[in-house]
Amino acid sequence: MFDLKDIRNNPESYDRNWARRGLPPYSSEILSLDEKRRSIQTELQELQQERNEKSKQVGQLKAKGENADALMQEVAALKDKMALLEDNERDVSDELTTLMSALPNMIDNDVPHGVDEEENVEIRKFKDTPEKNFDAPDHVAIGETLGMMDFPLAAKLSGSRFVVLTNGLSKLQRALAQFMLDVHTNEHGYAEASVPLMVQDHILYGTGQLPKFEDDQFKTTRGDYLIPTSEVVLTNFVREEIVDWEDLPIRLTAHTPCFRQEAGSAGRDTRGMIRQHQFEKVEMVSITRPDQSQAEHERMTECAESIMKRLDLPFRTVVLCTGDIGFGARKTYDLEVWLPGQQTYREISSCSNCGDFQARRMNARTRAPGEKGTQFVHTLNGSGVAVGRALLAVVENYWDEGEQCLIVPDVLRPYMGGLERIEKIPHNKATKAA
Repeated sequence: MFDLKDIRNNPESYDRNWARRGLPPYSSEILSLDEKRRSIQTELQELQQERNEKSKQVGQLKAKGENADALMQEVAALKDKMALLEDNERDVSDELTTLMSALPNMIDNDVPHGVDEEENVEIRKFKDTPEKNFDAPDHVAIGETLGMMDFPLAAKLSGSRFVVLTNGLSKLQRALAQFMLDVHTNEHGYAEASVPLMVQDHILYGTGQLPKFEDDQFKTTRGDYLIPTSEVVLTNFVREEIVDWEDLPIRLTAHTPCFRQEAGSAGRDTRGMIRQHQFEKVEMVSITRPDQSQAEHERMTECAESIMKRLDLPFRTVVLCTGDIGFGARKTYDLEVWLPGQQTYREISSCSNCGDFQARRMNARTRAPGEKGTQFVHTLNGSGVAVGRALLAVVENYWDEGEQCLIVPDVLRPYMGGLERIEKIPHNKATKAA
């Protein structure tokens, strides 16, 4: 959401910013609805004042024992007129809220211009891009070779875009999540949280998933939603709160399953674990003072990068262009890991500074020392990192084709009971303990 007063004062700047996203100007429509609403509110105030005066006169006439019927009829007529205006004001306010709720955040000035992901800008890289090897097996082939990654079984149980992991790969996924949580909590200062996996609609509204991305959500029969990311829950910790200035920044992390319909991705990444309806993620969320968010964005991105470096996975960091940046973000860095099976880089983490965009929707504020008024906090979120994609990245980058086994990264071995290799097991033992 946005500051209407600021739109009134700077309509052209908002239109220029939306134009960078490829959107038409909306300021005139917003201001027209705003003016209409304020005009109704002014009329309501005048009628209320007139009604109060006439009601006072009615009391005075009655006190004198005089007939007040005519004046009482005028008061009743004013009441009816006000009721109609209140309904009208509510309709206009709802229309204005609906319009503004569907509009994306303002983009920072230094976000590069571009039409789509092909125009994102690489800013740094960890390890050189490996030489092209189009014979490299992807994670699906490797998982089938090991007998620990079963898509047909998952399809029989739940339909498409699910997977069943067993034995070494299931343990590897758990190890990855535990490793990430330990690094973020012990070294990066994030407080771990265990959170609900179902939320109410206003919680998704607060972080910007509703109403625009309704079709991407899984909705329960009672009207709740499965979380698409724990960002939704963690960010709403400060919903409708005035957070103490001294308590900021607040840094939170959680490991959860995530659920997404992927309604807008038909035909994309249908093979393997790249785009699933259910996946696991370790999320980072920061709540900051307004003047802290830019530095916190850099810090959060470095926290995600440190996970990738310790896993010794080739990756690059890119800043998203205007045509690829997300709905709620002012600026976003993506970490893209090299996948030998696809011979390309794929997103594994996305770290975004949302400014006060989500805070306005949640009414989350803070108050600086010595100031009477409040200001909206800033919110940031980032994958720290996507566990499922980290798993497939490890599988593809640590696969030993000659030995037909998966080498366990050094940092994960303590979480795997010292296991150094994941080897193929007989098919008839695939669902039994290794």
